[in-house]
Amino acid sequence: MPANLRETNSDIDNTNLLLNNQEIIIDEENPTMFRRKKLEEKESKAQNDGPKHKPKPKSPTWKGEHAKSIVYGGLDAIVTCFSLISSISSGGKMSSVDVLVLGFANLMADGISMGFGDYVSSSTENKMVALEKDVTEWEVDNNGVSEMRSLVGRYRSLGMDPHDAATVVKIFSKYKNIMVEEEMMGQKGMLSSSEDDKPWKSGLVTFVSFLLFGSAPLLSFIILIPFTDNDNIKFIGACILSALALALLGLAKAKISGEGYGVSALVTLSNGAIAAATAYAIGWTLRNVAGLEEP
Repeated sequence: MPANLRETNSDIDNTNLLLNNQEIIIDEENPTMFRRKKLEEKESKAQNDGPKHKPKPKSPTWKGEHAKSIVYGGLDAIVTCFSLISSISSGGKMSSVDVLVLGFANLMADGISMGFGDYVSSSTENKMVALEKDVTEWEVDNNGVSEMRSLVGRYRSLGMDPHDAATVVKIFSKYKNIMVEEEMMGQKGMLSSSEDDKPWKSGLVTFVSFLLFGSAPLLSFIILIPFTDNDNIKFIGACILSALALALLGLAKAKISGEGYGVSALVTLSNGAIAAATAYAIGWTLRNVAGLEEP
């Protein structure tokens, strides 16, 4: 433990923490540090009153670290690609090959952009957190008492007894790493990055998810080319495959977050439908109302 923290501890051992002009005495000889007697009385009363608590919330089935990248990349890919197909189909003059060329070119370009964007944003956030952690460590080393008082104030604002808050913070002050983490999380709302947290992984997951889900609307044109030349049928097939992909992504999102399957699927489907309808309407309007047609 740094010398200044040891000095801070020794100062607090026989003195007090001041918060809002209120003196909080830390009783070193008190054997019931966290007022166990009061806690036991509350627990006993709760047992006598019977079970009145809410049932335990359902825990997420999957707690994958890249869930955000998968859902975000997949949803954006489906909506973007299907909206592109919708705007092209509104004109009715482009062949299936043209749709596939534009679709896959757009899919690859957007996938690279999305993956790189996820990587850059994640790495930037990690660097910002690391820099803020250095600042917090300096504050703990040089302004120990002030940092302890701020933690006491936070715990009191959460409903902790003043005596208990001061006692807990005094114990934390013996361990610099705990003090730093508490300050980072409680005062600044940041969590230190894990060594396993690699920004390039998030970028790669976003890229792969974008390609996989974004290919769904285009599969209709690939599958139906040998069987029909009717672009309307292929577009209907793209609508069906896009709806299935959106519903699947909504179900996966519900599985991860624990929300209702029906609501989650409906939200993702509505998002895709609104975006595609908007793209189709704009394409049709520009061609038929504004007269943006090739001579």
